[in-house]
Formats: sequence, structure tokens, C-alpha cells
Amino acid sequence: MMIEFLFSYDTLRVAWWLLLGVLLVGFTAMDGFDMGVGALLPFVARNDLERRVAINTIGPVWEGNQVWFILGGGAIFAAWPALYALSFSGFYLAMFLVLAALILRPVGFKYRSKRPDPAWRSRWDWALFIGGAVPALIFGVAIGNTLQGVPFHFTADLRPIYEGNLFGLLNPAALFCGLVSLSMIVMHGAAWLAFKADGAVSQRAKRFGLRAALLTALLFALGGVLLAQGWLGGYRITSAIVWSGPSNPLGKTVIADGGAWLANFRAYPLLWLVPGLGVAAPLLAAIGFKAGAEGLTFLASKLAVAAIIATVGCAMFPLLLPSSSHPDQSLAVFDASSSQATLRNMLIATVIFMPLILAYTAWVYRVLWGKVSEKSVTEAGHAAY
Repeated sequence: MMIEFLFSYDTLRVAWWLLLGVLLVGFTAMDGFDMGVGALLPFVARNDLERRVAINTIGPVWEGNQVWFILGGGAIFAAWPALYALSFSGFYLAMFLVLAALILRPVGFKYRSKRPDPAWRSRWDWALFIGGAVPALIFGVAIGNTLQGVPFHFTADLRPIYEGNLFGLLNPAALFCGLVSLSMIVMHGAAWLAFKADGAVSQRAKRFGLRAALLTALLFALGGVLLAQGWLGGYRITSAIVWSGPSNPLGKTVIADGGAWLANFRAYPLLWLVPGLGVAAPLLAAIGFKAGAEGLTFLASKLAVAAIIATVGCAMFPLLLPSSSHPDQSLAVFDASSSQATLRNMLIATVIFMPLILAYTAWVYRVLWGKVSEKSVTEAGHAAY
């Protein structure tokens, strides 16, 4: 009986919605501090040796952390094919900017120290800055557009048609969400540097992190006000929801309703704890930066990342991607998934392999435990980045 419930179509759909959220949080919490370090690199390090200290805090782990990005994209492709098709085609130019920026990271890590020329190294340092700051901003812009709704519709044979363009994505509300994302990532990167680096780099990271943490709390709280006022959009399903029905996004009724993103919080008051943590955790991180409590600061930063992303998921559920031009054709958890067999088989594979990934990740960080100092980088010579 329990097996039948766990593998029922409605349970599998909700389970994969939760897993998608876990993967997004995992990507932002793990690869997020890598991007944050890149975004902070020109500001927390004032000479080549200090920049090498900052880079070597993430050099051995950034590739493993980026696996979460691949897992997230793979999960969307396999579990929510319509969402994958629309987001990766509709946001194509934005995704191209992200990928172009991300490509600069491995090249920067590998080539920066190949020549001692200061100009050479400076150019790669700015490449690492772009590789950290641009994705952090664009990912937030994507969330902002998701909240507002994206102009798309389906043909009679369920072929998705995207009607927008890059400049439409870069609207004021979306750019505001991009600033929330960027400040959050900078806070997270500063928390990692304060925890992992030593000396002047760590001290400067604490100062930048304090400001970023306060800015994150302020912008996120302001975003809640804007959400309540309908400035960040809002959509509401008015027809009956059939959780075990076929995946057909044309069979429901949805209306645009400014402020509707708060409906779940009003219906389930305990959910207010999630955005509450989204404000409280950055403030706790700010206290940690000020007090020099490095471990507490990094944990608070991770909690802030999880709470801010989870707030978006709680607000939009059960919608995945609203359509601003044809609201009735919005994608929802109950009508945009893969088949029941696909979700079931993927869930079994996830239950088997996810613990292995987590165990391996924990082992890697345990092996690399300890601070990176100027002395350790100097002694490592060419073995360090």
C-alpha cells in the first residue's frame, strides 16, 4: 500500500518538484560561493599573492560544485520536458550569456598562473570576476521573469512558441530580482572566504560580506512588499486540479492576479517561516561577519540561500512557469511532467546515487579542510592555482 502511494503519479509529481528545489538550492549553496568569490576577487585581494589565496580556496572544489548545475538541468530535462523546452529556448540569449561567462571560469583557473606577467594575470582575474558576477545576476533575472510570467503559448499539437526577446527579459522587476541574487551570492562568497582564507583576504571579505548580508536582507524584504503589491506579478489557478491526470497544459484555467503569490502563505501560515528565514538568516550572517564567527556565518549564509530560493517555490506552487500572454497555458506541477514510469525510475536512481554524491562531496571537503594562507600558497608553488 505504501509503495503504491509513493509511486502514484500525484506523489511522484510533488516529489520531483521538491527534488528540483533541492537541486536548485544545492547548486546555489555549493557553486554559489564559487561565483561569489569570483565576483569579489578584484576587491578583497590587492596583489597577486592575495588573489592566489582567494582563488585557491575554491580552485580544488569548483568543478565538483558545478555538478549541481548539471544535475539541475538534467532533472528539468527528464522530469519537466516542457519546462526545459520553454526555459532553455525562451531564455536562450540569457542562457548564452550565462554559459559564456561560466566558460571563462575553467579557462581562468587553468591559464591564469601559466605566465608571471601581471597584465596577463589581471585579465584572467577579471575573467573570473565576470564568470562569477554575470551568472549570479542573470539567474536572478530569470527568477524575476518567472514570477512575472513569460510570453509563450502552445500550438494544438503542444509545440511551445516563445514570443519574447532578451530586452524584454531585462525589465526593472527582473533586474531587481537580479540584484537580490547578486547580493546574496556576494554574501555567500564572502562567508566562504572569511571561513576558508586567512589573513588580509579574510578580513576584507568580512567587511564586504557584512554589507552584502545587510543589503540582501533589505532587498529581500523589499521584494516581499513588491510581491504583495503585485509588482512582481501573480497568477492563480481557478479550475479544478487533477494531480493524477495527463500532462496537458491546455486543460486548466489560470488568471493573472497581482498579489496571488502570497495565497499559499495565507492558506498555510507556517510557510511564513520560510521568507522569515530569508530575512533573518542574512542578518544572522551579518552579525557573524561583525563578530568574526566564521563557521556560524557560513552556515547562516547557506540557510539564507536555501530560504530565499524556497520562498519562490512556496509562492508559486503548483505553477512552474506562468504564461503572461496565455495564462491558461501556464506550466504547472500537475500537467507538465514526464510520464509516471519516467518519474518513478528517476526517483529510484536518485535515491541510490544522491547519497553517494553527498558522501563523496563531504569526503572531499574533509580532505581539503583547513585555511588557505599566503604561506601555504607560496610553499605549494606551481601546485597551487
